Amino acid sequence: MEVDYAVVGAGSSGCVIANRLSADSQTTVALLEAGGPDTNPWIHIPVGYFKTMHNPSLDWCYRTEPDPGLNGRSIDWPRGKVLGGSSSLNGLLYVRGQKEDYDRWRQMGNTGWGWDDVLPLFKRSEDQERGEDDFHGIGGPLSVSNMRIQRPICDAWVTAAQAAGYPFNPDYNGERQEGVGYFQLTTRNGRRCSAAVAYLKPVRNRKNLNIMTHALVSRIVLDGKKATGLVYRDRAGNEKTIKVRREIILSGGAINSPQILMLSGIGDPEHLKENGIEPVHTLPGVGKGLQDHLQARLVFKCNEPTLNDEVRSLFNQARIALKYALFRAGPMTMAASLATGFLKTRPEVETPDIQFHVQPWSADSPGEGVHPFSAFTMSVCQLRPQSRGELRLNGPDPTQHVKIIPNYLSTEVDCRTIVDGVNIARKIARHNPLASKISEEFRPTAELSTDDYSGTLDWARSNSVSIYHPTGTCAMGSSDRSVVDPSLKVHGIENLRVADCSIMPEIVSGNTNAPAIMIGEKASELLSDRA
Repeated sequence: MEVDYAVVGAGSSGCVIANRLSADSQTTVALLEAGGPDTNPWIHIPVGYFKTMHNPSLDWCYRTEPDPGLNGRSIDWPRGKVLGGSSSLNGLLYVRGQKEDYDRWRQMGNTGWGWDDVLPLFKRSEDQERGEDDFHGIGGPLSVSNMRIQRPICDAWVTAAQAAGYPFNPDYNGERQEGVGYFQLTTRNGRRCSAAVAYLKPVRNRKNLNIMTHALVSRIVLDGKKATGLVYRDRAGNEKTIKVRREIILSGGAINSPQILMLSGIGDPEHLKENGIEPVHTLPGVGKGLQDHLQARLVFKCNEPTLNDEVRSLFNQARIALKYALFRAGPMTMAASLATGFLKTRPEVETPDIQFHVQPWSADSPGEGVHPFSAFTMSVCQLRPQSRGELRLNGPDPTQHVKIIPNYLSTEVDCRTIVDGVNIARKIARHNPLASKISEEFRPTAELSTDDYSGTLDWARSNSVSIYHPTGTCAMGSSDRSVVDPSLKVHGIENLRVADCSIMPEIVSGNTNAPAIMIGEKASELLSDRA
């Protein structure tokens, strides 16, 4: 096969790029996805993440290395292995981050990535249910909607947070992020609007677009310092080659994109040699700079029913399913969280540094079922962690998962922020109307004093988990540790770009799906200019 462009990874960024490039009928595009088609019905039902996460047919099922910052624990890192990538598995939450995040990228030397540059890209991608204004667009491929479900416990949380002194904000994707309110979702008429649904489904019959599933890219073909093709394995394990005339775009995400670069001989020479790979091009930043959002999940037992009770009986499950089938309404339209808050842990912080995800249910993890008692979850994460980790190869075999070394809670600021976040969560829980609905502090228990810094930090180390936002492993910039330039071109290699969350020089202050789609739009713009 020979094409003009090859896009590796049909996730949140790759689907956008494949759509935009193939709009030119004279341009041939191949989109390679290691996973399969998005035919599993649970993908398209919003609450289906309970069924799709940790399912090895849809999820890479990554796990971190034991981490000292988590008291030696390894934790799950779900990543989508299917058309749509993680946008087919995620919690459907649409969050852009703060305008200051992107202005900071620009101040770091990444021309074209300031807020004024990226806001039009966010708007172009959107079909916002609330309508068009200075901050939102309509008519784009990606449907962004309001909640179709409300639960009293989440409403009580929003009211209690205001009683605790935090302002209400009806649109955290608007003029300002700070405040408490309700999430916006990537749904359309009660169904998930993944990147594949938004960007691939409408154009899948284009003759110049070849969407290839079960195609695991093992390496980039290089002619000196020029990318000329790809080697991939088909479903039967046979190696095949694609010749690429113009450019290859890696959109495999923060784990797979750096892995492919390293398997191709691009990275830290010593590390490559240790894994039996001949170095071709020295880029020590490949796989470094890893950042993620770590969440502490507080659980409170309630003296009134929550979603835990609604889903416990077979009769209620049938009623919920019927309501969804007939009206596309009810609990099956629910995102991973309903209420949210973007708050400051201390007055001197310029912009919010923690985020809340409030859920009218509780469980040890999605996929394991809810707890057998009435309860809700108040999750809090640090928005801008200082801690940085890395990815390391586990040999030259592309089917072997990389070693994920997150280095959570390895700086004083990160430790202080997670403790402050937990204490703010407990402070909100002690304000009415929420306090009157809580019967017991379950995790952590009331015995843990909010004045006990070391005890709260140890609890967080022993109980926190990822909120699944890996970034930064092919960072954009001009320093010795950067991997791509502001045009997303890999330093020192012709005809090769990276376009996904791995290029973030610093993690954004919020969930990463919306920024990943924006990065796809930006890459498409750059490619159309052949910058």
